[in-house]
Amino acid sequence: MATAPKRKTATNADEQIISRIYYVRDEKVMLDYDLAELYEVETKVFNQAVKRNSSRFPEDFMFRLTQKEWNMMRSQIVTASSQIIKRNTSITPFAFTEHGVTMLASVLKSERAIKMSIAVVRAFIELKRSASQFKELSEQLELIKQHLGEHDAQLNGIYEAIENLLDDKGEKQLTKDRKRIGFRPDE
Repeated sequence: MATAPKRKTATNADEQIISRIYYVRDEKVMLDYDLAELYEVETKVFNQAVKRNSSRFPEDFMFRLTQKEWNMMRSQIVTASSQIIKRNTSITPFAFTEHGVTMLASVLKSERAIKMSIAVVRAFIELKRSASQFKELSEQLELIKQHLGEHDAQLNGIYEAIENLLDDKGEKQLTKDRKRIGFRPDE
């Protein structure tokens, strides 16, 4: 009997990579200093390699953050890496989209760079998978909410009908069979 392949669970390294993926301009990106740290090279060396191969990185693969985007990100990044502290904050970092990170594998030739590129691409894939599952769950919850709303309306209708029956017939039935108590002038 064949069993379904086990889905790989996120490792500590995967989580470390995923925590370095940010949303900028409606894109999932990684910043140059984080990638350099993962590839175990200096940011300056990393960026020089990218600049030497700039034709491989069009705007949808890599872009430089604006000063405003960089300031917002710096204020949001709680655990600043050592790279961010050493970095000249007046020069904004490059942001690499998923495609840009994939292209880095062809630019950075070291064994470490190849392994990290694979790990980073897998992290992006895991994020997509998680987002897809979240969307499915969200749609299912919306369907359940709609069904509950319909059931609530139906139950309210039933309760109102029962109350109306009790108000009209129930009261008449109770008073018809009951002996009257108290003073009766015609007796």
